[in-house]
Amino acid sequence: MARMRRLSLGVVVAVVLGALFVAVAGARPGRAAPRGDPAVQRALSTLVHAKGGPMGAIAIVQRGRQTAAYSLGHARIGGRRPTARDAMRLASTTKAFNGAVVLALVSRGVLSLNDTIHQLLPNLPHAWGQVTLREALQHTSGLPNFTENPSYLAALKASPAHGPKPRQLVRYVEKQPLLFAPGSRYHYSNTDNVIAGLMVERATGRSYEHELRRLVLRPLGLRRTALPRSVAMPRPLFHGYQRTAGKWEDLSTVISPAWTWAAGGMISTPADLNRFARAYISGRLFSSRVRKAQLRTVAGDSEPPGPGMNSAGLAVFRYRTRCGTVYGHTGNFPGYTQFFAATLNGQRSVTVSVNEQLSPDIHPRVFKLLRRADTIAVCAALAH
Repeated sequence: MARMRRLSLGVVVAVVLGALFVAVAGARPGRAAPRGDPAVQRALSTLVHAKGGPMGAIAIVQRGRQTAAYSLGHARIGGRRPTARDAMRLASTTKAFNGAVVLALVSRGVLSLNDTIHQLLPNLPHAWGQVTLREALQHTSGLPNFTENPSYLAALKASPAHGPKPRQLVRYVEKQPLLFAPGSRYHYSNTDNVIAGLMVERATGRSYEHELRRLVLRPLGLRRTALPRSVAMPRPLFHGYQRTAGKWEDLSTVISPAWTWAAGGMISTPADLNRFARAYISGRLFSSRVRKAQLRTVAGDSEPPGPGMNSAGLAVFRYRTRCGTVYGHTGNFPGYTQFFAATLNGQRSVTVSVNEQLSPDIHPRVFKLLRRADTIAVCAALAH
């Protein structure tokens, strides 16, 4: 998920949900059985054991048919280690699923990357009319970010468990002008993916959730992945936490996915996310023509930044690391930080998930350790 005025959403809702705080005592990280590349295990251990580090972390590194899982810390306070089957919130890696739906429809001729807001969503502000679907997927639209809007933050604080309908998310910023001329700059905005989801609904006459299941989840066999309507989470669960004043707050089932919808509301597991990464980046879900358009990049970081040098394609980011280039997405959300990537042939892939929201301006020192772990995991995936 992108910035919420550069504030942790966990801090926002903590004001009204203080009763969910639990003591840190007894939350000492556990140890994982050694497997795979020791450098990945050491990097995750350094991250989890660092002062201010997350309660738990899990990484999956796959090379062809060889898969290694690395797990450190706890899936919940004082409990077992996280596993590849644990449910977790995907945060802004949800945007890649959004891209998969849109690009599959573009391949089928149902949508065009040149479709504009004026053509498909004429009731939105006239000033937004020339923004194209391509620009929304690449964050070059200039659309203001609804998660930075004070009215949105106030509404979220007042009712975290009951979110609005998707159209209402756009209403928080529809009186604001564009930040710049469409296509002229890069600016990460959650509004972009809500607009893309609404375009899907208008073009198909069906709900975005229906198209997500039809075009992505069922074809890839992602049985533990969904865009839910409530705060409920399936079990087993990789609990998501936020640390405030020396205590852990469990945010796993506090915030409705409706507050971010197609921009950040999905749930999945590390195993499902890895499967999606390999299929999405290899272009299994759409045509080679559409894939070529997807991979044309502009300068721009994912939110939070991924490993190496970042640049932005259509609902995907290119990460040029010291070990080679991969494509994927990152995300953070109260209680979770996510990263996935794969090579263009889908044969090498990696996911890294931690159960705390980390970013360069929320726990910057710990985030640096996370980004280092992401890089080491990528290097393990690309190793010969």
